[in-house]
Formats: sequence, C-alpha cells, structure tokens
Amino acid sequence: MKTQEEIIEINKRQKDFYNYKSGKKNLPTQMWYYFREKTLKKIRKDIGILNESYEIHKTWFGDLSNKKVLDLGCFAGNHWSMYLAEHSKKYIALDLSDVAIASLAERLKSLPNAEALAADFLSEEFAEKDFDIIYAYGVLHHFQNPDVLIAKLDEKLAPNGVIISYDPLETSLPIKIMRVMYRPFQSDKDWEWPFTKKTYFKFAKTFTIVERHGLLGQAKWYFIMNFIPFMSEEKKQSIGKKWHKKDWNKSATSDSHMFKCMHLTMLMQKK
Repeated sequence: MKTQEEIIEINKRQKDFYNYKSGKKNLPTQMWYYFREKTLKKIRKDIGILNESYEIHKTWFGDLSNKKVLDLGCFAGNHWSMYLAEHSKKYIALDLSDVAIASLAERLKSLPNAEALAADFLSEEFAEKDFDIIYAYGVLHHFQNPDVLIAKLDEKLAPNGVIISYDPLETSLPIKIMRVMYRPFQSDKDWEWPFTKKTYFKFAKTFTIVERHGLLGQAKWYFIMNFIPFMSEEKKQSIGKKWHKKDWNKSATSDSHMFKCMHLTMLMQKK
C-alpha cells in the first residue's frame, strides 16, 4: 500500500493527466473511456440509473442553508456543483486540475459563499475542515490506499458530517476479469482503484453506512438486448428498468447482491 507521501506524488502525475485530457491517454485507455462514456452512460440513462442516483444524492443533501460543503474531485463541475454552490452556507470545490478549477471558478465568481481550489486533498496545502457534507462523485476510488483516504475524510468532517459517494466496484466476476485484462495497458492505472470487498468494509468500519445502493448488477446485461432482433426499444427499456429496480432495492440490504453490481453509491456518516 502506498503511503500518503507516495500518493501525493502520484497525484502530481494525475493532475498532469487530466490537464492534458485525451492527449495523455493511450489507445486502450481511450477505448475504455469511450465504452464507459458512450455505452455505460447510455445504459444508465436509458433505464433511469443516472437520474435516480442524482436524485438520491439531492435527497441526501437535505437542507443546505446552514451547511459547509466540500465538492471533492469535482473537475470543472459535476451534475450538482452549481446547485451545491447556490444553496449551501459555504461551498468549496476542490480538484487537482488547475485548468478545470479555473473554468469552474469563472462560473462561481458571482457567489460570495463559494470558491474553487486547485489542491491535493491529502496535502497540508488544503487546510479547510469541519465539513457537514463531502460530495465525492466518482472520486474515492482514485486512492490506492483506502486507509490514508478514510483517515483524511474522517479528519475533515464536522461532527455528524456525511460523505455522499459514487464509485465503481470490482467485485463482480465478469467485470473483475475485464479489468484485469485491461489493466496492463491502462495509462491511468496508478490512480484507478475500483472498490473491492475489503475496501467497502474498511469504509463501513470507520463510518456509519446510513444508506447504500448498488447499480448495474443484473442491469449490466441490458446491453445484450441491443443485439436481440424484433424487440422494441420500449420492451428492452421496460426489462432494463425492472432489473435496475431489483439491483437498487436488493443491494440496499444484501451484501451478496451489492457485490454483483458495477457501481455503488453511499451515504456515510461520521461516527
């Protein structure tokens, strides 16, 4: 496992990678990104996964009027960045990429309660703490050593503060096989660490998992229906939505079903 200092050094390369965008991705990584953005995102949109995960996050935010919010690893802004900035008492957007943060800062300049910072969450340079909410959409799996990350998250939260996360899982056998085959060719492999079972249980030991939902369990097979002739789009989507609901509901209480999923979203509270 990498130490905090080693992760900070890796994050300097990660910053360069995201500043250059696709220019630093090799061909296999570009293909994976295309699959993720064009195929997985389309599936999530078609059967309601994307919208439902966004809406549950908004519910978990609750009343923001008296809350200090950290939008962790938000790049140039995620789906809820502006909403969080406009409704919270204090909002801080944080990302490694100074290029992305400069873009978001321009959008935030009319909001006196909001600021955007280009800094490493783990470094002493980022001294802010006592956050009521840490929103981490697609971020927590970028840390190879979950112990270092968990300690820092716990340190930065206010009493009873919460983390709202969304990350990929590597616990489904077909997905694990696919990732193992892809990893030797992956140009961003040093900071891409989808959650394992061990990772999940480390978070569960430190924080109270108030609510959780797995996504793309049975529903990950929705893409196969695109190859079935003579089935209407309505029928395909109806089946996909049924599978998604099963994943969403069963994963909330069943570890075994959750670990069959590709993605996991959680509401975690400081103990």
